[in-house]
Amino acid sequence: MTSDLPRAFWAALEDLPPLAVLRGVDCDRHAADATGNISQVPEAVFRPATTAELSRIMATCSAHGVPMVVQGGLTGLSNGATPCAGEVAISLERMNVLGAVDPVSATVCAGAGVTLQRVQDAAAAEGLSFGVDIGARGSATVGGLAATNAGGLNVIQRGMMRAHVVALEVVLADGRVLGHVRPLAKDNSGFDLKQLFIGSEGVLGVITRLCLALRPAPGPQQTLFAAAPDMPAAAALLARLRRRAPGPVTAFEVLDEAIFALILEQGHRPPFAPEGIQVLAEVETAQAEPLQALLMEALEAGEISDVTLAASGQQAAALWALREGCGEAVAAMRAPIGFDIGLPVAAMPAFLYDTRAALAEMPETHPAVFGHLGDGNLHYIVDTPDHARAAEIVLGAVARAGGAISAEHGLGREKPGYLPLVRSPEELAVMRGLKTLLDPAGLLNPGRMLPDEPTLSPLFPLTK
Repeated sequence: MTSDLPRAFWAALEDLPPLAVLRGVDCDRHAADATGNISQVPEAVFRPATTAELSRIMATCSAHGVPMVVQGGLTGLSNGATPCAGEVAISLERMNVLGAVDPVSATVCAGAGVTLQRVQDAAAAEGLSFGVDIGARGSATVGGLAATNAGGLNVIQRGMMRAHVVALEVVLADGRVLGHVRPLAKDNSGFDLKQLFIGSEGVLGVITRLCLALRPAPGPQQTLFAAAPDMPAAAALLARLRRRAPGPVTAFEVLDEAIFALILEQGHRPPFAPEGIQVLAEVETAQAEPLQALLMEALEAGEISDVTLAASGQQAAALWALREGCGEAVAAMRAPIGFDIGLPVAAMPAFLYDTRAALAEMPETHPAVFGHLGDGNLHYIVDTPDHARAAEIVLGAVARAGGAISAEHGLGREKPGYLPLVRSPEELAVMRGLKTLLDPAGLLNPGRMLPDEPTLSPLFPLTK
């Protein structure tokens, strides 16, 4: 590939270490994130190992008007890290220094390129844990998790990534460096600027280092798998467990009939005959008997029709394998489009009824739903040749229900046009104002998160 970047640009960076720059075919593996529907090889890939190197690279890009796309572990599902034509990629994979765990403050400092798995392992070695967990833990990086405010499996008890960041350092588009990674649990010295960058998907600045909060290692877990007749019944079971379980509910996952049938088609075996909504939940307790008694009450109340409680770690892993089979199920679809949405739990039954009724009028269209009921996050998958119409139906219904068009995967390049459905013109103006203040030339992750003006997807009228 022949680069269109000017000679003066390369001359300004010619003394970078060889490992810090990729060109030509070496850039191919940076052409896309995990979304899988588009790709574009970047003009070049910069792989800084230090904040100073990154600052210099970004200052040079700014001086020469070169647009940048930021990349972490490339596990995202919204094309946020997939390059556009003419962009250089800023890969943080070499910013992977992990400090020692401080057991007194229960913190650890990590470079943005450190994987989630490494943080989890380091915490566990000191008898602690890190409160965020996702399936891509082996490749997802903590910088990317913070940039997207990732959620995952334990949000019901432990919160989103934002809740686990004590401090961070960030490089702005013009190379200026902000922030620190001091382990200060209390710091009201002016604005808490880190909150601007957590969840901003790299459009305001590039997170380089983080101080992360750790927590006590979790206690024994009781894992249950149950069948509920419908989503309201599953919600009633969740409420019962939250009120009266002998320990905190740490996970509460649901799978509808359609996604579970596809999971079974991939060779997975259910613990009992599938019926209705499948529920996978965990309660942090060593007391199985009180939990069993509570589940019997749920059976008598009609909240569930069948239930099994794992008797060993091996059985718990087998139950979780059913939930993890969702990825296989989606991969087996012909033309899936996925929506990562957030809804008030009380609004879910009407939302599911309305969307399924509307989608039923489309030919060759089949919805399947799974997700984290405990925090209101559903992964709504539609297997259909008409992605535009499916998006109109699902995201329009999300907006009417007072929900979020992205709960944990971010907007990336896939959803900025839908943002006006759930954000007011005043909110969008403030977001654009922050972007203009911190990146006036619009060179950092352009086309991601924020919609172009006028603020509209062509699928929707200019009203909420």
